[in-house]
Amino acid sequence: MIELSPEIATVLMLGGILVGILSGYPLAIPIGALGLILGYAIMGPAVLNLMYTRLFALITSYVLLAAPLFIYMGVMLERSAVAERMFDALYLWLGGLRGGLAVITVLLGTILAACVGIIGASVTMLSLLALPAMVNRGYSKSLAAGSVCAGGTLGILIPPSIMLVIYGPMALISVGKLFMGAFIPGFVLSGLYCSYIILRCLFQPRIAPSVPAEERRVSFVKKTTMLASSMLPPALLILAVLGTIFLGIAPPTEAAAVGALVATVLAIAYRRFSWQVLTDTLSRTLKVSAMILLIGGTAFAFVGVFLAAGCGKVIEGLILAAPGGKWGAFALVMFTLFILGFFIDWLGILFIMVPIISPLVPVLGFDPLWFAMMICVNLQMSFMTPPMAHAIFYLRGSAPPELGVTMADIIRGVIPFVFLIMVGMGLCVAFPQLILWLPAQMIK
Repeated sequence: MIELSPEIATVLMLGGILVGILSGYPLAIPIGALGLILGYAIMGPAVLNLMYTRLFALITSYVLLAAPLFIYMGVMLERSAVAERMFDALYLWLGGLRGGLAVITVLLGTILAACVGIIGASVTMLSLLALPAMVNRGYSKSLAAGSVCAGGTLGILIPPSIMLVIYGPMALISVGKLFMGAFIPGFVLSGLYCSYIILRCLFQPRIAPSVPAEERRVSFVKKTTMLASSMLPPALLILAVLGTIFLGIAPPTEAAAVGALVATVLAIAYRRFSWQVLTDTLSRTLKVSAMILLIGGTAFAFVGVFLAAGCGKVIEGLILAAPGGKWGAFALVMFTLFILGFFIDWLGILFIMVPIISPLVPVLGFDPLWFAMMICVNLQMSFMTPPMAHAIFYLRGSAPPELGVTMADIIRGVIPFVFLIMVGMGLCVAFPQLILWLPAQMIK
């Protein structure tokens, strides 16, 4: 064994993660290898038992069983044509507004967020549905792309969010309370996005022309019927999943199973269900779930070595020594997470940072639920800040080539929305009840 001070071990372990990520290997490989090699050097053979115990504890967590069920629900819903029907209905109501199609995109992303829970499905659906409609009608490509990315990423915050399912066990916080705490911040971000689009289009009308009246010439009764019928299925799904959690009928894992069943029934009702759809859905669910558990297991084992080597105390000392008291420490944590979002996948950030940071939250005097939601809102930015910007790459990969949307268009488009997330964080700091009020109303 090698005698290393906790400070040197901290530098080696955190620096090693950055080097491993820049090497281009999948995140789980450098994290797992680093924890094993440095852990063996510091602790000897005992590290094997430590890493195995933590890895096994994570992948057998009952709460995490909700993750593959929510993933299945989201993928199956993607195949059910629910999004297309909602877009057509909203198009008739808001298409005449300057920037109306971009507002529809954000609103549709908000509704999908409460049904899907994974941004890959949301961003892809919006790219195929809304992006061509906007670009073909003369919208600025950057505004159109930014609206798709911003609206699509709400799915990782507004419940049922995979991020919240994973966060809960890491910080020993009720997933149900996290779900309820995320609703209002998610709607605040959605409102900020829509307000920005409307105001910008008011001052720059050429970037988002209104849809011609002849394309929207439909009777009020028909428009209302289309809107009501398109909103009913997602409303039923949201009630089936989140209603049961809020009313105390079922915990998130059982609610996720209900959601998976309802999503399947909707696909059958819309005649989109087939053996091929089922096998594709199960295959995607298996791949995404395996990725989450592989990254989670290796990262959780890595954190066990990190804490056993005394590195957690080093991080604790750095955070508590930040100038400005508890708010200085809070700002340091938020800034660190923002920077990490440029380079590390959100899964890696959660599995590595949350077990290290969570014990400090009561020491700093913050409500753990509020602090958790601030981290989750912060991580919204990681999906839109290159080079590790999943929303940008989902959009780039799924956008029809004939639209001519470039990577530069997408990056220019997402920048204002990143700043709007910062504004949303500021509102949650100034008004913490935006996060804490709804969880307090839950039926025990």
